[in-house]
Amino acid sequence: MTNPRRLIAVTIATMCLLAACSPSDIDVDRDDDSTTTSAPGTATPDEPTSSTAPPVSVPDLSWSSCGSGRECATVAVPLDHDDPGGATIELHVKRLPAKGDRIGALFFNFGGPGAGAADLIDVFGVPAAVRARFDIIGMDPRGVGRSTPLDCGIDPRTLYAVDPTIEDDIDAATLLDVSERYADDCERERGDLLPHLGTRDVARDMDLLRAAMGDDQLSYVGYSYGTSIGQAYAEQFPGRVRAMILDGVVDTAPPGIEVATAQALGFESALARWAASCRSRSTCRFDDAIAAVDRMQALAEGGVNSSGGRRALGPGEAAIGLDYPLYDQRLWSQLDQAVAAAIDGDGGPMVDLADDYTRLVDFSIYFAVSCLDSTWPRDPDTFLSKAKEADAVAPRFGESIVNDYIRCAIWPADPDPLGAITAPGTAPILVVSTTGDPATPYENGVTVARRLETGVLVTNDGDGHTIVFQGSSCIDALAIDYLVDLTVPDDGTTC
Repeated sequence: MTNPRRLIAVTIATMCLLAACSPSDIDVDRDDDSTTTSAPGTATPDEPTSSTAPPVSVPDLSWSSCGSGRECATVAVPLDHDDPGGATIELHVKRLPAKGDRIGALFFNFGGPGAGAADLIDVFGVPAAVRARFDIIGMDPRGVGRSTPLDCGIDPRTLYAVDPTIEDDIDAATLLDVSERYADDCERERGDLLPHLGTRDVARDMDLLRAAMGDDQLSYVGYSYGTSIGQAYAEQFPGRVRAMILDGVVDTAPPGIEVATAQALGFESALARWAASCRSRSTCRFDDAIAAVDRMQALAEGGVNSSGGRRALGPGEAAIGLDYPLYDQRLWSQLDQAVAAAIDGDGGPMVDLADDYTRLVDFSIYFAVSCLDSTWPRDPDTFLSKAKEADAVAPRFGESIVNDYIRCAIWPADPDPLGAITAPGTAPILVVSTTGDPATPYENGVTVARRLETGVLVTNDGDGHTIVFQGSSCIDALAIDYLVDLTVPDDGTTC
């Protein structure tokens, strides 16, 4: 989502921020300073099912200690997988070596687009039963983190200072102008890279790393946007899937506008749950919490001054500041206080929520990937019209979320939409979906599990965005048994 607030943007990084994770929370060795090397070779014979590209040689993979039992590597992969002998880019990868009888590598992606996985494996609590049997792998996807980062666009504070709800021609012109500036800067700075940042390319990078590690098959856990990577991998390399968990599922089939509208409806549902639980929190003093949000948004249209030297709260900051706390109930009290403060004339707490959100994800790569992976109208007027339609069904989120993607109407790279993925021939794929997920609605998981030829649906009855290895003993037990022993739960299991 995202700019990170949007489609699939908040990642497990958010959960670690909420839980004050630190490297000490992770079960890692503290005394391993070894350096190991995987020798290059030739790619395994079955090439991507959706590509006629020539074989790509397995890259050199040399691990070096990067502290506290961790090992890091920089790997060269083709910029264009259809031209394996051409230019290359560099990927940054980190692993926590298996502590026991190694099954293989277990790749994690925590979401995005725009969030790296290499550093997040340091602060994510992988259960000891999994750590014992797998090398835990975090790869910064191409264009992200230290993997040939895409550094373009404009400052997020400038981008989201613009009103995303359009009242007149001036609003429309301002939104389009800032979007054109954003796209033009990316084309000027990294036009060579933009066509090669789609999720299929990320999946092919991951397969090269799998081969470089000497594994015949891939084990994978993907959250949020990471579920798109997983589906793209299963589509291209079905015979190489050993085990795959998709949690907080993105439905890759619908056009982008439909996905954005569905997400807006998910946020409306999450807001309703926040409001319904108001009286259970001492921080919530509203008689009508939804009316309070409407009042806050109306005041933000005219600007609300902020204390402490912070900038004023405008409609752009109000939109993303409202989105962010709905990802997790542990932020609901902060939302209570920020809405109340804005109504009382201090927009600072809501601006702080907006800024916390924009720090989570790299916006440049977010739009670069989102505009490639889905189909979007190429006419800005159509975008604005569709945003108004979304506003009619999701009045607090629809217009702002859809209009956030107006960048894709003018993006300087042709789309390569993922479409509906069935991935025939894979091992069973575990699809985990949460009933109260605001960002990737529960129905996404139901639909994707049904569409995947080997999809198995597991339902988490609760709120929040993603759940695997985040505190549900029921979900975690299923996930551990599946990853370690390949024990597949019954389709339709609920926790």
